[in-house]
Amino acid sequence: MTLYITGAGVSKESGIPTFRGEEGYWTIGSKNYTPESMATRAMYTAHPDEFLSWYYKRFIAYRDVEPNSVHEFLADKNLITQNIDGLDAKAGNKHYIPIHGRVDMMARFAPMESSFAIYPAPWDAVDQSNLIPSLFDVFNISDGVPVLHESYKPFVLLFDEYYTEEFRFNEAIERMRSAKRMVFMGTSFSVGITAIALEIARDNRIPIEIVDPNPIQVMHANAIYHRMKACDYVKKIC
Repeated sequence: MTLYITGAGVSKESGIPTFRGEEGYWTIGSKNYTPESMATRAMYTAHPDEFLSWYYKRFIAYRDVEPNSVHEFLADKNLITQNIDGLDAKAGNKHYIPIHGRVDMMARFAPMESSFAIYPAPWDAVDQSNLIPSLFDVFNISDGVPVLHESYKPFVLLFDEYYTEEFRFNEAIERMRSAKRMVFMGTSFSVGITAIALEIARDNRIPIEIVDPNPIQVMHANAIYHRMKACDYVKKIC
């Protein structure tokens, strides 16, 4: 079975900026902090107002965005995505793994070594005219300080966190090991899960394909490069 692994380039056609482009979330950050410091557990605990405001803006940016032809193509495919936008769910894929979480969900704030429950995030209940107090109310933060096992945080994997079973990590590894082919679409190979997938593909001699207008060269003896956008690749093979 083919395993598809997607990154931010897939959602660009829907109008969501990639992370590292000129208008990307990792580029624009916030007024006071870089994105690398913003998307951290440390920022959430020290400055939950800045942290939640940033993710609220991302939710608003994603909320009304519709899936594109690539999401529709992947709706019935074996899929792991790095994207937190939830567009694969909107397209109808009921079994995909959002390995970095989903911004439309939230989790109980707990130590990383602990399991935690996941719920729909009530972003729509936030009062924009009274933003910070409303965010604190929605995420159950009293006196401006998140409390373990009481407060909530967006269900997204942060820079200072690691893959756990809540992110379905072992299931993702099993899908990689059982794949007959891996197709990487719209990813810069700059995050951990792609390095893990490449290592498994090399160790198990699984052929890979990379779909990207400007793909990076990877260390793999059986790699095919499709120098095109994911939407053009889908048109080509359909």
